[in-house]
Amino acid sequence: MLVPVKNMNGQQVGEVELSDAVFAAPINTSVMHQALMRQLANARLGTHDTKERGEVSGGGKKPWRQKGTGRARQGSTRAPNWVGGGTVFGPTPRKYTKALPKKMHRLALRSALSAKLANDQIMVIDQVVIDAPKTKTAVKMLSALGVGDQSVLLVTPEKNFAVWKSVHNLPQVKLLQFGYLNIRDLLGYDLLLLTREAVDAIELWLGADAPATEVTEA
Repeated sequence: MLVPVKNMNGQQVGEVELSDAVFAAPINTSVMHQALMRQLANARLGTHDTKERGEVSGGGKKPWRQKGTGRARQGSTRAPNWVGGGTVFGPTPRKYTKALPKKMHRLALRSALSAKLANDQIMVIDQVVIDAPKTKTAVKMLSALGVGDQSVLLVTPEKNFAVWKSVHNLPQVKLLQFGYLNIRDLLGYDLLLLTREAVDAIELWLGADAPATEVTEA
């Protein structure tokens, strides 16, 4: 599919043909959901912890004698049924990480990119050149591209400190290197802004193992 290529001033300077294997692949929503759940799970720290009765301080003395009081027998004030006692089956530190085969991960990214293109949410820019960090320059570029109030995921082929600093203070814009492209950001931002070199890098990365036909799940 041919997509117009614009410069930083919003002028069309050419066209680029996006690979059908990457940007027009069958959209597999099931794999996209699985990849998203895996990323969200892997982002969890799992540091939550509660104290069981053996970890709560105090309670060394038996509250009252075993028999003769008319009350239920108690062995410790740190038992779960006492105020200030330990917690039963509370959360403890654990890992939430999930594994996902590499081919499924790439399939999810291809599906998300294809969905973006189908919804006209991909824009290609020839290059982003900012000599010195300046937020005003980034705002001017986005305004010229007609982004409006949309949230933007800007993908570049390599790390550029000046560009990163220029967009860092814009809450609706996020800058990523193509190798860090992920399903959460693809689904979370309204517009995907790709540089011309980033398109080539993504197609080389995700198009290598793309099968001729893929089964689309409902």
